[in-house]
Amino acid sequence: MKTLLLSALLALGLSAGLRAEDKPATPAYPITTCVVSDEPLGDMGTPIDYIHKEAGKPDRLVKFCCKMCVGQFKKDPARYLAKLDAAVAKPAAPAADPHAGHNH
Repeated sequence: MKTLLLSALLALGLSAGLRAEDKPATPAYPITTCVVSDEPLGDMGTPIDYIHKEAGKPDRLVKFCCKMCVGQFKKDPARYLAKLDAAVAKPAAPAADPHAGHNH
């Protein structure tokens, strides 16, 4: 009984020490439009989150503007996943230099 109580207290103590900022960040979704329709996500209500599963590959989150686009995606997932892959591979634009054009 003492061991069980000690284990419970230890578990509570360890979990209480975790803060939200200690948790790993979820990567941002790479595009703001539906991969099927190219409509802005959220224009037709709350976007639909779909987890694409493929044997031998990690699961992938795909966001859609509506249920109809989920059906279209399932017909040719490789075509639409290529859009996501291209968005991830695209390098971010360099930040503008606030000191360009003049000397300090």
